[in-house]
Amino acid sequence: MQSIGHLIDGKSVQGGTRSQDVFNPATGKAEKRVLLADRVTVEQAIASAQAAFPAWRNTPALKRARIMSNLKVLLEQHADELCALITAEHGKVLGDSLGELQRGIENVEYASYAPELLKGEHSKNVGPAIDSWSEFQALGVCAGITPFNFPIMVPCWMWPMAIACGNTFVLKPSERDPSSTLRLAELALEAGLPPGVLNVVNGDKEAVDTLLTDPRVKAISFVGSTPIAEYIYATGCASGKRVQALGGAKNHAVVMPDADIPNAVNALMGAAYGSCGERCMAIPLVVAIGDATADAVVAALRVEIGKMKLGAGTQAGVDMGPLVTQQHYDKVVGYVNQGVAEGATLVVDGRGVKIAGFENGYFLGPCLFDNVTPGMKIYQDEIFGPVLGVMRVKSLQEAMNLIDAHEYGNGTCIFTRDGEAARYFTDNILVGMVGVNVPLPVPVAYHSFGGWKRSLFGDLHAYGPDSVRFYTKRKTITQRWPSAGVREGTVFSFPSSK
Repeated sequence: MQSIGHLIDGKSVQGGTRSQDVFNPATGKAEKRVLLADRVTVEQAIASAQAAFPAWRNTPALKRARIMSNLKVLLEQHADELCALITAEHGKVLGDSLGELQRGIENVEYASYAPELLKGEHSKNVGPAIDSWSEFQALGVCAGITPFNFPIMVPCWMWPMAIACGNTFVLKPSERDPSSTLRLAELALEAGLPPGVLNVVNGDKEAVDTLLTDPRVKAISFVGSTPIAEYIYATGCASGKRVQALGGAKNHAVVMPDADIPNAVNALMGAAYGSCGERCMAIPLVVAIGDATADAVVAALRVEIGKMKLGAGTQAGVDMGPLVTQQHYDKVVGYVNQGVAEGATLVVDGRGVKIAGFENGYFLGPCLFDNVTPGMKIYQDEIFGPVLGVMRVKSLQEAMNLIDAHEYGNGTCIFTRDGEAARYFTDNILVGMVGVNVPLPVPVAYHSFGGWKRSLFGDLHAYGPDSVRFYTKRKTITQRWPSAGVREGTVFSFPSSK
């Protein structure tokens, strides 16, 4: 069985005495084992990053950017290989893996613009013969902790820009599907990244806690569930680090009576069931305005769900693959059972699905609930699976009150032909990312990604312009060169332009 280690100082390292299986979700078989880094191994990675920082910090920004440009080309050339690795360990269909990779490449491309993004401000003669300017300086060693659902894209939210800004980096990917992330780092070395600038350690809580408490790590980026995000934020901040921790979500899609129902339903199908619902920007809830709207949406969803094809992500024509692990499968099925027990109407039951040739895979068919209410756990909790619930309300304001009252505020959308309603919704809803007739309003690489409320802990969002601010610190320099031979009197006030 293949053993997956770590990448430290440009070399493959077999660190740690513990390991765990990496499964193929389509077959349910353990095909690899990943080593779990202990404290010593993580400290070795941090030391490598710290040693590489002085030279990398002083490397011209344009040279750093050219490495990102080289990496973009390599990622495009190795797309099939990377997508196969994602699908083999995550389970998502190959087309979805390619979409993830393309979004990651966009972030690498944005990082190649770092020389422009790092330009500061300059003002001449802010006082008599006094000039002032600001510049953005690297922090030092930064770290990222990334989730299983996007093993290429989310790491690309973090380290490419951090490195382009002059930092060095230690990445701890998910131990559930580590191979594509490790291959990404190997390609970065091939693109010209010096050893030690990017290090990858696979591990669990021991590795995370080492990164959170080691004083050499100056900043931590995290994407995952809200309870862990809270822990990361509190622990990292208590250790004096800069932290951004993106947590969970429960995204609502509002369907107005005037909406184009066929188009809305097509959009909702992909948003709810794409990647088996394992997305923080998935749509697990539809809020229909009026019973007539709800009836039309449920009827159309039922028809479209009946057309879906389930199977291994490598099979042609498959719409949805398996869930990532047996444990996660059991958790999602538990929510479906609970929804039935709490009184929601299970319109489509995806439990008990078996795929020929993949009988031991973690397959759960698409599930559709109607008559979901706010008191139900399937409304309150992030399920992270192919479970869509429909709620019925009487007005747009009632729908907005529901959304605003929820603890999460990651994403939302509205389907309507009414510009006034859309404008009111986008202006007033208490959610960080909002779509109008767009179910997954995920910002492109040159905008920033982040939710509100308990979906984000920290002041700055991920990637885009906010990433430059997160991975740098501003320094302002004010200087004056007095004329030679001119002796001036003592001044006891602040210098000014008067």
